[in-house]
Amino acid sequence: MSDEHEPRSDESDHDGLVSRLRVIEDQPLETRAEAFGQLYAELRAELDGPDQPAR
Repeated sequence: MSDEHEPRSDESDHDGLVSRLRVIEDQPLETRAEAFGQLYAELRAELDGPDQPAR
């Protein structure tokens, strides 16, 4: 019997990203630009990195 209410990892990742974007949006412009640049670099590294084995 599977628990349909347990969030999948990609849903948790999505929620974390949305939360992080909201925090960035509330920052002053200069800080926001730097934070978006850092987020971009992290996402780019994740996409360019090795594939994760299926769970």
